[in-house]
Amino acid sequence: MPFAESPVQSDPDYYDRLINEDKAAQFVGYTIRALQNWRVRGGGPRFVKVSARSIRYRRRDLVAWIESHLVTSTSEAEAA
Repeated sequence: MPFAESPVQSDPDYYDRLINEDKAAQFVGYTIRALQNWRVRGGGPRFVKVSARSIRYRRRDLVAWIESHLVTSTSEAEAA
């Protein structure tokens, strides 16, 4: 059985395309409320403020945020 083509292979703009906060929350594995809290308090992924009530994310920024939180041990996580 052949492997299914990944979204990245079929869409060259996959990481740069803007996605809504529901898709962004699914992408990072957190709730929409967590993303909203991070936008207010800071510390979350970068986002695009399209208008006063419209927020979007780029998958590229979500991946960068995830990468910035990688650690190799619990003691390293506490030091950060």
